[in-house]
Amino acid sequence: MPLHDVIIIGGGLAALTAANRLSKEKNVIIFTKGSRTASNSFLAQGGVAASLSSQDHWADHYQDTMAAGCFYNDAQHVKTLVREGPDYLKKIIEQGMEFDRNRDGSFQLGKEGAHLRRRILHAGGDSTGKALTSFMLEQVIDNITLIEQEMVIDLMIENGICTGVLTLDEDNHIRQYKASATIIASGGCGAVYSLTSNDPTITGDGIAMAYRAGAELVDMEFIQFHPTMLYQQGKILGLVSEAVRGEGAFLVNDLGVRIMSDIHPLKDLAPRDVVTRQIYKEIMANRQVYLNITPVNRFEHRFPTIYKLCSDQQLDIGSGLLPVVPGSHFLMGGIKTNTSGETSIPGLYAVGEAAGTGVHGANRIASNSLLEGIVFGNRTAKKILSKQTIDLPDHLADSSYIPKKLLLSLPNKQQICNNMTLLAGVERNERDLLGLKEWLENYYHPHTSVQAADRNQAEIINMMTVSWLIATSALARQESRGAHYRSDYPVSRKSWNSKRIIRQWEEQAAVTI
Repeated sequence: MPLHDVIIIGGGLAALTAANRLSKEKNVIIFTKGSRTASNSFLAQGGVAASLSSQDHWADHYQDTMAAGCFYNDAQHVKTLVREGPDYLKKIIEQGMEFDRNRDGSFQLGKEGAHLRRRILHAGGDSTGKALTSFMLEQVIDNITLIEQEMVIDLMIENGICTGVLTLDEDNHIRQYKASATIIASGGCGAVYSLTSNDPTITGDGIAMAYRAGAELVDMEFIQFHPTMLYQQGKILGLVSEAVRGEGAFLVNDLGVRIMSDIHPLKDLAPRDVVTRQIYKEIMANRQVYLNITPVNRFEHRFPTIYKLCSDQQLDIGSGLLPVVPGSHFLMGGIKTNTSGETSIPGLYAVGEAAGTGVHGANRIASNSLLEGIVFGNRTAKKILSKQTIDLPDHLADSSYIPKKLLLSLPNKQQICNNMTLLAGVERNERDLLGLKEWLENYYHPHTSVQAADRNQAEIINMMTVSWLIATSALARQESRGAHYRSDYPVSRKSWNSKRIIRQWEEQAAVTI
């Protein structure tokens, strides 16, 4: 059985950042379920938020982040993010990463939703995620082992310690890998919704595995729905970055009315949850919503990815109106960690969107996700390097790790996605959430002791597990806050200000203060 110092599940920016620092001293292996570029980081059009300007300060970034998160954020973790972010970015720039600059050589700083200052770095216009992950991959590729198209299906836990992973390769062969440290960096769970910006591989695998292993999860009810997904004939074509609105674009309905003018002081650059709900209201009133891009100068040069997407889909860019709808985008919660990526299970770490650090609160501010991957990817690597390597027994794990053929009849992925969008989407209520919970449990209960026989079943089980966690957590939070909106509890309640819903392999959602 292969032995490694560190196993990393996922190939996005957080994974590569941690690997880059670890691989200088450790034997690192990365598993990607799809190709090396199949990650939300690679798709990210938005930039990286950091207070690099002399007119900006980390305290301003902190305040904007807290306000967008409805002050439900972990304040100390947010301070870590915004204070350390600029220095980590400067190091990446020193290594050769190129961000967009003005003619005078200064950084071209953008403004996006809920930011009161221009502090967003971009690369390649609207290709920041692709540029960053490609750069980090180049930095690390010669120093790691990268295994593509091999799905990690479970964690190996021995005497309460995570000692490695169980994988399923392209030929459906089960493999075991041991390591003294395992990092889950597999992203969130956006692909459990039918309308999403996420890569199709983002089915909540790491979160479901951590739950089965007994790790604590947190804030699973907080799913961010990005307000502007390009939409045509019932299909999501891609995401239209918030940066477009930062450059002057605005939202109108099919009557030509600007829908955000009287809703929020920041209008079209209000926090994402506010904009999303307003678009949702228009759609529920049978009105189409468009993003009017006519104020954006040289749109095709500033946003080449979006321009090409529109051209490829034969959308009439000349009209200046792009049809948009909200779609699932980001999980604010996840596997509960501290600022060093440590989970409640020794030997198991989590970074990036898979981790519930608390930095995003009830609603993530634009362009803080790539920053989170950089900051906490580095901090997690630093923690692992500071620890003494655990001696692992070189023997086969218990036979309970070997998958058994699943005899249950499961729904297909599209059924899960459709029900999640319909019943646990932008607007929720007790009736819908209970109906979703019952529907999921009729097929499969997350506490059923069975394992998948193949990759498709493994993904479906993971999708059903995280869907159940989202639904039951949303049921437990009897209020509205940020991205979690319940029509039967439409306002925030003071009694919930300091409460968090913790999940750890139990029937009911445990509320902690």
